[in-house]
Amino acid sequence: MKASALLLSSALLLGLAACDTAKQQTESAATQSTIETVTTGPSTASMEKNGIRLTPFNDSPRYPEAQMQLKTPAPNSTSPSGAVAFDYDITNFQLTKMTGGMHAGEMANSEKGQHIHNIVDNEPYTAHYTTEFTKNIADGQHVILSFLSRSYHESLKHRGAYDLRVINVGQAAPQPRNFDVKGQHLFYSRPKDTYSGNDTKRVMLDFYLVNTTLTPEGNKVRATINGTEFVLEQWAPYMMEGLPTGQNTVKLELIDNSGNLIPGPFNSVTRTFTLQP
Repeated sequence: MKASALLLSSALLLGLAACDTAKQQTESAATQSTIETVTTGPSTASMEKNGIRLTPFNDSPRYPEAQMQLKTPAPNSTSPSGAVAFDYDITNFQLTKMTGGMHAGEMANSEKGQHIHNIVDNEPYTAHYTTEFTKNIADGQHVILSFLSRSYHESLKHRGAYDLRVINVGQAAPQPRNFDVKGQHLFYSRPKDTYSGNDTKRVMLDFYLVNTTLTPEGNKVRATINGTEFVLEQWAPYMMEGLPTGQNTVKLELIDNSGNLIPGPFNSVTRTFTLQP
């Protein structure tokens, strides 16, 4: 009888131990899965060199259903010299609305709200708050990039939020530039012009990629800020801090995993902007 009781007790203890071990393994696997989920997402770690801090962020309000289509001018069409008429269809995105979220109060914000960035030949963009407008463009062949922008000028980066095309202006267009719309391209967006007051503390760096993305094992963007080089491995907006008062310089280059510049007419660009008290 005693032997049977001892055997029963031993079996119960072994069963409990097995259950406990299985529970620990399950909890450990769940914990590991949680850790992997967290660590494999886009990094928000800051990079700092020579007093300049660069921090990516990805927590802005998202508009995944937002769509933009440029109706006119049509691809490869020819517009009369002078003011070119642009006409867009936009759905699930409201122009002139102020974008919410914590970053709206952290950086330069347009008082007119959300808008379209219209970029000609990778020159500084013009902001537009209506779906129809005209813009003076010199005679010749031009590359037009348009994309939707939050009120604080951060671009929407999904496929339906941008349009890239080549147009001609004037009848006697010069030699075409043979731009490959299917190639890998980098376009500059922000920073731009002059910042003052609180807007100088955190300045957003934002650029646009077409037909490529950034990864630790693939293409990257080399950002040289006032002579200090950073290598960016994710396509995201970046907050720049520690910039000096006065003129600042940003150079952006789209590079491959070996650090070589990827061919393209706009894949290396340098801009200046000014911070004032």
